[in-house]
Amino acid sequence: MIRKEFVIRNELGLHSRAAALFVKTTNKFMSDIFIERQDEKVNAKSIMGIMALGISKNSKITIVIDGPDEMEAIKALEKVINEDLLNL
Repeated sequence: MIRKEFVIRNELGLHSRAAALFVKTTNKFMSDIFIERQDEKVNAKSIMGIMALGISKNSKITIVIDGPDEMEAIKALEKVINEDLLNL
């Protein structure tokens, strides 16, 4: 199991396009992937769950991944959060 904390730097946070990109990435992996923010935990493969968290700029989130391809998944999500979301 991998747990890693991130700060969302996108000006609009995880808005609909950003959340869609995030979900598209998570669905490439077999592992279970969750996002935790404060006391809430949602399935990161669900756009509705992600949108319900209301993740804004500078929000701290924790990504939790458990499964056979967890290392590949965390690398891909690091790229999405630290690079791809900044360009949306």
